[in-house]
Amino acid sequence: MSLRPVVLTRDQVREVDRRAINDYGLIGLVLMENAGRNAAALLLQLGITGSVVICCGKGNNAGDGFVIARHLENAGIDVTILLAVPSSGLAGDAAVNFHILQRAGMRIVEPPPDGPKSLWSPELAGADWIVDALLGTGTQGSLREPYLTAISTINASGRKVFAVDLPSGMDCDTGQPLGDCIRAQHTATFVALKPGFNIPPAANFTGQVHVIDIGVPRRLLDELAAGD
Repeated sequence: MSLRPVVLTRDQVREVDRRAINDYGLIGLVLMENAGRNAAALLLQLGITGSVVICCGKGNNAGDGFVIARHLENAGIDVTILLAVPSSGLAGDAAVNFHILQRAGMRIVEPPPDGPKSLWSPELAGADWIVDALLGTGTQGSLREPYLTAISTINASGRKVFAVDLPSGMDCDTGQPLGDCIRAQHTATFVALKPGFNIPPAANFTGQVHVIDIGVPRRLLDELAAGD
């Protein structure tokens, strides 16, 4: 029997993380590892015929991207990580996974002083896939630099885009773009569908949406979806 897809808002997703850690004893790094590993497995299933460029911000969405990068490299894929902000701004679980990539000798490109466009355009041009790990579900309000330029550069590349959790620049509750918004062919969203994905124009940005398990107990998801 198939289970009814769960739909969770921005606040409910935050509550999933909080309760998974505080009530069930799960660890944030484990949840991030599960998310990134399963997203990487999906991208491999979709088919990769060349290099992958992973574009990262500084929050947990970037941390998911760092995990994806490690698992893709373990699968024999040529991976480059492009940072939209200096690595000195990373913290928490994202910083832990970034330092793993550093120690593993993976190719990481720090942002140039004049912003991402000048360097990113040639880096993206030869990619088979671009992974969008810039911004997550917590994003609200108008976008600012360097994300505006990063998003427009990705969209202008003409490459296939795989969005992590949601296309960067989209409000997850309304489905509306917060200025410019990534246009992805596939979106790997974690834990549950987001309300904004059900707004018809959102499909122009999300492409095909895949719900990715991160190991959170189903009971917790059902409780939150029911408002408990």
